Amino acid sequence: MKHIVKILTLLVAISALWIGLLQSSILPHGRTWLLPIYFIVSLGCYGLLMVGIGLMTFPTCPAEGLLLQKIFVSLITVKNT
Repeated sequence: MKHIVKILTLLVAISALWIGLLQSSILPHGRTWLLPIYFIVSLGCYGLLMVGIGLMTFPTCPAEGLLLQKIFVSLITVKNT
């Protein structure tokens, strides 16, 4: 539930910023409409980066490694018989 509140708070803040930029003349009007697209592309890049970092720093699990080795050994013995 806490993550949903954080996400909704972030979306409301971004929406308020976007509406504020649309109503002010800080940025050209044509570029302001592209901000949601930039945000979605940036969010996708961030997601891919987090997945890549998670794959590069995969935590070692010795118990699961031993279990996987036992499964491989049993498969090899079944295949050879």
